[in-house]
Amino acid sequence: MPHISLPEGLPGISSGFAFRPETAKPMRDLAHVLLHENNTLCPAERELIATYVSTQNDCYFCHASHGAAATAHLGENAGTVDQVKHDFLQADIPGKLKALLVIAGQVQQGGKYVSPTSVEEARRLGATDLEIHDTVLIAAAFCMYNRYVDGLATWQPHDPGMYADMGKHLAEHGYTTPSGKS
Repeated sequence: MPHISLPEGLPGISSGFAFRPETAKPMRDLAHVLLHENNTLCPAERELIATYVSTQNDCYFCHASHGAAATAHLGENAGTVDQVKHDFLQADIPGKLKALLVIAGQVQQGGKYVSPTSVEEARRLGATDLEIHDTVLIAAAFCMYNRYVDGLATWQPHDPGMYADMGKHLAEHGYTTPSGKS
């Protein structure tokens, strides 16, 4: 049961957004820029970063919805999402993404945990300053989004079909256009 009176029937972050639309817009805009707009990291990679951080933060709604968006982007490689959630170092993903996930995990623990060694390893594997920046910002933003969702004790259904539909919507339309479910 939510800690405050949130609109019923809206899962996860959607209920907080509906409760306070004036804060929803900048939060949606940030997610759209970070996860959907053009970038040298493909949308699937950025969604995997969001999914990994959300998994580490134990935020079911966020890791399920962003995992579904990553799955929608990956298509036939959908098993990659579970690999990243459980042991990204063994996942069938590029070394550069693994290095960026190390950084994302350090941010999830606390910003001061990001080490020069991790940044240098990411650079050695081809990460640009923009990719390192965006990884840090995605990880930091998802710590905020995760805490927002869980801190309000929002309703987080466990219907895989709902998350698959939400993931398709997010992959196709991004974050500025609510689907009614996301």
